[in-house]
Amino acid sequence: MNELHKHILGFCDLNAGQFELVRDYFEYKRVSKKETLYEAGSNNLGHFFVVKGCLHMYLINERGSQQTLQFAIDNWWLTDHQAFRNKTASEFYIQAVEASEVLIISNEKQAELLQKYPQMEVYFRNIYEIAYGAAIMRMKYIFTYTKEEIYFKFRDAFPDFVNNMPQYLVATYLGLSPEYVSKLRRKDVS
Repeated sequence: MNELHKHILGFCDLNAGQFELVRDYFEYKRVSKKETLYEAGSNNLGHFFVVKGCLHMYLINERGSQQTLQFAIDNWWLTDHQAFRNKTASEFYIQAVEASEVLIISNEKQAELLQKYPQMEVYFRNIYEIAYGAAIMRMKYIFTYTKEEIYFKFRDAFPDFVNNMPQYLVATYLGLSPEYVSKLRRKDVS
């Protein structure tokens, strides 16, 4: 829980006494590698804060292949915001990439939290703005660069992430095949 409090303090003021009350809104859960936290079409989509580890949100396309849409690493959030907000089933899956520790808040509890603690509204607005900005940059990459440039620009911007994530997940996130990413890695070593 201390990780969440530190993260919140990076965006707004929330003293220790207030955080003690805020933490009661969250459920703590340890998840194993490849454990699914949410199945497409299920009810009760939560908003997940990654204390430690990595989650990814993906869809299964018409060919039956996974397509990763988002990752959440330490100290970040993940949910299908539209389904979470509208209290509808999501079309996406959320799964642990590695053994992880997460905090989960339901839509109802988050709404209550925001009502009781206005500074949490500031916190969530800030993280949503950052997430939206990242999504816009991803779209810029897709519309501006070749597939090869997308991979190398992403790798240069996030070298630790690319080196520590399974290659097939990085590939699906970038809209590339794992074979193509493997070819680019070999080309880069040459």
